[in-house]
Amino acid sequence: MKNIKKLTILHSNDLHGDFLAEEIDNNLVGGVSMLSGYVNKVRNEEANSIYCIAGDMFRGSVIDSEFQGISTIEIMNMLSPDVVTIGNHETDYGVAHLLFIEKCAKFPIINANMHIRTNGARLFKPHCIIERDGMKILFIGVLTEDVLSQTKNDGIIGTFVDVNEAAEEVGKICNAYNAIDIDLTVLLTHIGFEEDKKLASRLDPAWGVDIIVGGHSHTQIEKPEEVNDILIVQAGTGTDYIGRFDITIDTDKNCVAGYE
Repeated sequence: MKNIKKLTILHSNDLHGDFLAEEIDNNLVGGVSMLSGYVNKVRNEEANSIYCIAGDMFRGSVIDSEFQGISTIEIMNMLSPDVVTIGNHETDYGVAHLLFIEKCAKFPIINANMHIRTNGARLFKPHCIIERDGMKILFIGVLTEDVLSQTKNDGIIGTFVDVNEAAEEVGKICNAYNAIDIDLTVLLTHIGFEEDKKLASRLDPAWGVDIIVGGHSHTQIEKPEEVNDILIVQAGTGTDYIGRFDITIDTDKNCVAGYE
C-alpha cells in the first residue's frame, strides 16, 4: 500500500549529564558512547528514523556544572539529535546563558512558550518540521510554568502558566499548518507524565496531534499510554534508557496506523 509508511522515533529525556557507563553485574550499562552507538545503529538500519530529546540535558554531573552546560552541548552535538526541547534545568545557568548555549548547538532546540514580556517575541523556534521519505513530521516544544520556576525571578521573561494555555498555543501552531500536508504531529514536552495526560485530554482532535514524547517525571513505561487518541511515551532517566517507537503512518489520513 502506497499510503502506509514506516517511521522509527528514538527518544531520550532527562539525561542530566549522565555521560559515563556504569558497571552493573559485570556489564557496562548506559553512557553516552553506548547511547550514540545504538542511535547510529538504528539510523543505519532504518531509512526513516528520528532521534529526539525531551529536555533536561543539563545538571547532574561535575562535567556539566563546571562548564555550565557548554561541555554538555558539545557532547550532544556528537549524539546529533534531530530535535530537542528544553527542560527546567536548561535555565539553571540563566536564560541569557541558555541563549548563548543554543548558539553552540548544531541541532534545533524548540520551545513554544518562552517569550519576552515587552513585545511577545519568542526566545526559541516554537516548532520544526522534519521530512523523511516525503513525510512531513511537525514537532512542537512545550514547557509549563510549574516546571519553569527558575524564570519566575526574571521579570522580562514570560511563559505559559498551565496546560490549558499550553493546549491553546498548540492549537494555534497546528492550525497555522492546516494548508500544509503534515503527516504526523509530535509534542516534545517537559512537563511530567501526569501533566502530559492532562494536556492530551485538552487537545482538540481536529488539531491532529498524534504523539506526546515527554520528560521531567523520569517515568519508565513499557508501552504508550493512550489519552484522547494521543500516544504518550517517556523513557526513564539518564543514558541507561532510550525509547524506541516503530510506527506505521497512514499518509492519506495523516495519522498513526499502527505501532510497536
